[in-house]
Amino acid sequence: MEARMVSTMATKRVYSYTPKAPVKLGIYSQAVVVDRTMYISGQLGLDPATGQLVAGGTTQEAKQALINMGEILKAANCNYDNVVKTTVLLADINDFKCVNDVYKQYFKTNFPARAAYQVAALPRGGRVEIEAVAVVGPIVEGAVDQKL
Repeated sequence: MEARMVSTMATKRVYSYTPKAPVKLGIYSQAVVVDRTMYISGQLGLDPATGQLVAGGTTQEAKQALINMGEILKAANCNYDNVVKTTVLLADINDFKCVNDVYKQYFKTNFPARAAYQVAALPRGGRVEIEAVAVVGPIVEGAVDQKL
């Protein structure tokens, strides 16, 4: 068996915050960056100015959730192209198509990996919540069969 060296160097954790996305409603951060990986907390369709869900149902909530995510990404000098994974939580899985129609307005190429689930309930009575993982800094595209 081969011996492996384990690094004892500390990893830096940075908490990202922007007032252009809703102020946190609980004991969590808008986003946390560790090394070059940014973990963005689930975004509801909350209007940052009022703290209330936007009117218009699932479609408008999904749009606002992605706008909020975009502001968090922007605060870290990123954009939607930096996102590598999302999770979409829905109050009703039958709303998946309308969320997908909004989603493709923000993610146009090099689509992130994604999971979508119907859940029993979302905070504040929301219809959709979207969380993401992004890579901070430049990303070089490669072929799937390329060795990592």
